[in-house]
Amino acid sequence: MATGKISKGVIKDIIIVGIGVFAIWISLQVIFGTENPFFVVSSGSMVPVLEVYDVLVVQGNTPFEEVKVGDIIVFNRPSGHDRVIVHRVFSIIDDDPFTIRTKGDANPASIPGTDFPITDEEYIGQVVYVIPQVGAITQILRPPVNYVIIAIIIGIMIFKQISKSKKEKEVDFDDSVNSENDTTNQSFPKLDVLDKIPKDDAYTNSQAEGNKNISDKENKVESKSEKNNNSKDFIEKKD
Repeated sequence: MATGKISKGVIKDIIIVGIGVFAIWISLQVIFGTENPFFVVSSGSMVPVLEVYDVLVVQGNTPFEEVKVGDIIVFNRPSGHDRVIVHRVFSIIDDDPFTIRTKGDANPASIPGTDFPITDEEYIGQVVYVIPQVGAITQILRPPVNYVIIAIIIGIMIFKQISKSKKEKEVDFDDSVNSENDTTNQSFPKLDVLDKIPKDDAYTNSQAEGNKNISDKENKVESKSEKNNNSKDFIEKKD
C-alpha cells in the first residue's frame, strides 16, 4: 500500500512539474512571438557586445520591415538555413522585397551567403535582452550529466514521499495512543476527585440514616451475643 501511495505521489508531482514547464514555455512563445525565444551565443563574431555562452532573449513580434541599421537580429543562414546567426544589421539592400545585409562586430566584413541577403524568410527575431554567461549551463547539462540530475531530482521526490508517509503513520499512532489514554482517564476518575464532589442534603441524610441503622444492628447483635454468653454462664454455674 505504501509503495502504491509513493508511486502515485511521485507521478503526480512529475505531471504537475511537466504541466507547469509546458505552460510557461507556451506563455513565453506567445509573449515573444517566436517558437524559441532563447538562443545561446556559440561564436565570438559579436565580441565584445556578445560573449560566448550569453543567452539572448529574442522578440519575434517585431516586424521584419521595422528592423533598423544597428539592431542585433537572429536569423537563419540564407544559404541552406542550416545554422542560426546572430549579427548586427549593417545596411538595407532593397525595399521591395525588404532585404538587409548584416555583419558581426568582430568580423572585418560581411560574409556572402551568411550575412546577406537576409529577407523575411530568414528572419527569426530581434535581440531584446542579454543574460550574460548563463548559456554555460547548457554545456554542463549535456548527456549524461542531465540524466544524472533528473535521476537525483526524482530520487529526492521519492525520499520526500517516503518521509511524508512515515510522519503521517507516526502522527496517527500517537493520536490513537493519546485517545486511549484519555478514554481510560475519563472512565476511571480518581477517588480524591469523588470526595470533592459536593453532596446534596437528601444524599447526606440518607447516608446518615444508613450509618445509624448499621450502628443499631451492630448494637443489637452485640447485645444478643452478650445475652447468649450470660445464659451460657448461668447454665454452667447451675451444673
